[in-house]
Amino acid sequence: MATTELYIKNMVCPRCIKVVKSLLEAEGLEVANMELGKASVNGQIDAEQLNRLIPALQEEGFLLIDDKKQQLVAAIKSIIVDTVHYTDLDDMKENFSTLLSTRLQKDYHLLSSLFSELEGTTIEQYIIQQKIEKVKELLRYNELSLSEISYKLGYSSVAHLSAQFKKVTGLTPSQFRQTDAGRIPLDKI
Repeated sequence: MATTELYIKNMVCPRCIKVVKSLLEAEGLEVANMELGKASVNGQIDAEQLNRLIPALQEEGFLLIDDKKQQLVAAIKSIIVDTVHYTDLDDMKENFSTLLSTRLQKDYHLLSSLFSELEGTTIEQYIIQQKIEKVKELLRYNELSLSEISYKLGYSSVAHLSAQFKKVTGLTPSQFRQTDAGRIPLDKI
């Protein structure tokens, strides 16, 4: 049976996957596969189902992406979010450029150019933003030392993490722990 792939913006966490899956099933669609930023359903989606699905997704803060370039950028973001937030970067055997090229089966320079063109920032800056948000989350939990956080996120040293954190947030990690400074929702980065 043929599947239809849907690319969905702002799908950035496992809870988002559950919500989108629920919306698709409410439309009578059989979900074949779900991952961050993408859903595959068995068969075709008719116009009537699509007309109900689009506002239902929007009501929950999601957008259906139909432009191929935007789909590719959404896929890049999903891979980065998934890698930074849901895997240990210290176990990562390859760099992000190789990971993205391999997973998307595209030349990294093409991916990088397209991302910069559509997002107004580089893939590298996006990765840094995601890593800093993960650092903020781990600092808030107060369960790991800065050294453990640095190792977990694949930084070469605590000094490198601290310098990057201060450059992005204006605070040192220690200052951040002592303030009520908030985190940025992942779909807003």
